[in-house]
Amino acid sequence: MSRSFKPYPFSPRQYVGAAPSLIDGRDPVRRAVAIVGGGPVGMTAALALARQGVPSVLIEADDGVCTGSRAICISRRSLEIFKRLGVVGGFLEKGLPWTGGRSFYRDTEVFRFAMHQDDEQSLPPMINIAQYQIEQLLLDEVERHADLIGIRWQTRVTGIEPHAGSKGATLALTTGETHWHMDADWVVACDGGRSTIREALGLKLTGTTYEGRYVIVDIDLQSERATERLAYFDPPSNPGSTVLVHKQPDNVWRIDYQLRDDEDPEAAVKPENVMPRVQSVLDAMGETGAWSPIWITVYKANALTLERYRHGPVLFAGDAAHLVPIFGVRGANSGIDDADNLGWKLGCVVNGIASPALLDSYSDERVFAARENLRYGMKSTEFMAPPSFAFDLMRQAVLGLAEHHAAVRPLINPRQTHAIAYVDSPLNQTVADAFSRGPAPGTVLPECRLERLDDGVGVDIHLTDLLEPCFTALRFGADEAQIAHDSTWRQMQTSLSEQGIPFKVLTLVKSNEPHAAGPQIIDPAGHLHDMLDATPGTVYLMRPDGHVLARWRDGSAMLAQRALSAALTIRTETTP
Repeated sequence: MSRSFKPYPFSPRQYVGAAPSLIDGRDPVRRAVAIVGGGPVGMTAALALARQGVPSVLIEADDGVCTGSRAICISRRSLEIFKRLGVVGGFLEKGLPWTGGRSFYRDTEVFRFAMHQDDEQSLPPMINIAQYQIEQLLLDEVERHADLIGIRWQTRVTGIEPHAGSKGATLALTTGETHWHMDADWVVACDGGRSTIREALGLKLTGTTYEGRYVIVDIDLQSERATERLAYFDPPSNPGSTVLVHKQPDNVWRIDYQLRDDEDPEAAVKPENVMPRVQSVLDAMGETGAWSPIWITVYKANALTLERYRHGPVLFAGDAAHLVPIFGVRGANSGIDDADNLGWKLGCVVNGIASPALLDSYSDERVFAARENLRYGMKSTEFMAPPSFAFDLMRQAVLGLAEHHAAVRPLINPRQTHAIAYVDSPLNQTVADAFSRGPAPGTVLPECRLERLDDGVGVDIHLTDLLEPCFTALRFGADEAQIAHDSTWRQMQTSLSEQGIPFKVLTLVKSNEPHAAGPQIIDPAGHLHDMLDATPGTVYLMRPDGHVLARWRDGSAMLAQRALSAALTIRTETTP
């Protein structure tokens, strides 16, 4: 249920669907990876695979990037992923960064929050950017990898037949009037909340569906107001409603407001009912500029997930795998994290350097992450749109007390998305160590300012500038004994390269420590050493998705190689 009015300040390119040259109604080329769905999740997965030299084909039912109001917030974690994939520049140039927000009860501010931001950070905690802009930025990069990523526009999946023994699958496809089939070793289902692949396999999402509905309105409004998250509970302009406001690029504003239980959703999206509600919100905010509607739709929150994301040769990601409430902006961001996690693992399997069982860890980790996201999302939903009288009574009590009682204000916190640690991942290499702090295996590294020293010239960088879609060993300190061991690490790097395993080793030193010749990574103030509880000899082994695989107080190339081998040949009881 949606209505479009004034067009967005964006002109998407349109593409004509064309089936490949067919033989007896079949694509003669068996694909390594077929990705169903060309949205942010599907394109991120294709780019992650391309960084490992793995070809894929994107199958997209539309003729270009999306239209309408969908995802609008990209988190720091997603920006870190885009940084590793080489596409973050466009997001930082186009998006509107923000660090916090305010909540109001009636006409009184009752809560203010700020996301983590300090001088060590290279990326904002959140940017506002519309999904059609997200998709266009990713598509531009996809087209730069045309040798590895193909796209079948205006092509719909009508069926799937997995082969016995996880030996690939056959997709039934329709492009225009042409019905055809494609064989693929692996199928990645990124085809959204109404996934055709999920339905064809008879799989069901489980969890909670909420009855409360929100009207989502995008408007064109020029304003100098700062970018922040604004929430209004029971505002005088819309009594009994909750209203959310986000500023987007190109003078687009998104306004979400809750419908009362007695309101008809069909009538609620009619312009004559929407326009006065939006005007009253703008009046209360003090926005006096002329505005016009662009898009109107209705949203209902769901907190649902599949029990497993791997089903033989078929892997699910994004909304096809889970539906997360919009509160806390976990929807698109969790899907991008899915694609990042799956991309390196599937790439290793296709390249023949990992057991297919590695893909079971994708399901283990991302189902765990989905349940964490759902837990936070449900708490936010039950506050934003109370599902019962008891929840509504609790919310009124919290909001009424919040102005004068700081202890209850955290209950208003929208619990924004954050990087999730895979604390029980089967990939984690845990050994007895003497670490008193720092990121344990399964955790994402904290950001930190560093310096790259090359031929005596220093350049300011950040830790995330050093992480690429490969395994990375971070060696800390560099006493004379360690310098003597440089050759063993070089030998390991050469050996892994010959096996096709993406790997690099970096040595980080404090400015007052001895170090070997050549380019150096300096931790001038020792901040990273402190955050990671690192001393001379410490080694952190990083996964291609930026999570810690293992760490040692006294690490060596041999220990790192054993940990890599264990991860790439992992076996689990759930392997089909």
